[in-house]
Amino acid sequence: MAVEHRADGTTRAIDRAFVPEAPVALEFNGLSYAVMMATPADLTDFALGFALTEGLAGDPRDVTDLAVAEVPAGWIVRAQLAGLGIAQLTDRVRARVAESSCGLCGIENLEAVARPLPPVAAHNAIPPTAIFAALAALRDHQPLTRATGAAHAAALCEADGTIIAVREDVGRHNALDKLVGALAATGQSAASGFVLSTARCSYEIVEKAVRAGATTLVTISLPTSLAEARARAAGLTLWSLARPDSVLEVVKGSARAG
Repeated sequence: MAVEHRADGTTRAIDRAFVPEAPVALEFNGLSYAVMMATPADLTDFALGFALTEGLAGDPRDVTDLAVAEVPAGWIVRAQLAGLGIAQLTDRVRARVAESSCGLCGIENLEAVARPLPPVAAHNAIPPTAIFAALAALRDHQPLTRATGAAHAAALCEADGTIIAVREDVGRHNALDKLVGALAATGQSAASGFVLSTARCSYEIVEKAVRAGATTLVTISLPTSLAEARARAAGLTLWSLARPDSVLEVVKGSARAG
């Protein structure tokens, strides 16, 4: 039970729900790759999406035997990784000493930031009306946000704004990874519509969207300078400052011929 203090000097007791947050260890081929602070839900989607957006897997079929276990200290998600990502996994585990969930550590990561992203496929423009429609419908797909007011969401929307899938998490990157994993598990493509993220538009959000095959990304805040540059270089269409009555077209990506 929490106590709300008001400006007029009165108080009241209120019962508030808190967004779940716990350490989640991601293990591939028996190697501990990362420990993320995340909401312990949709964890197989999380691990699959993380492997794809981190470049550990080039295809969902490269990630198998996903299993989730709750342990006293948190959660562990284990998976088997095949394909070209095995060498990268081994190298990164060996090199990774201390890296924050949204920061950079060491020369390896500085070089990785400058590595070109795969080019985004040519795509049709998304009309602003579709973005407004998705924004208006999004809250109905956010049970965790409605309960706590403290979760991020990532959604895949059709070209007319119809919401296809949504994942929520305490972490903005995690929500997008969960969405990517959910789409990969069902064979859905992120290319024809657009990805809507309630997150701050950092460069990682742009890179994860591109690696997931998205062609258009919509965020509720402005991108950082690096996020804008990475979107422009890859040909990703980027809309930001998405509000019920306005949205800013930041980068016009690769237009489909004809």
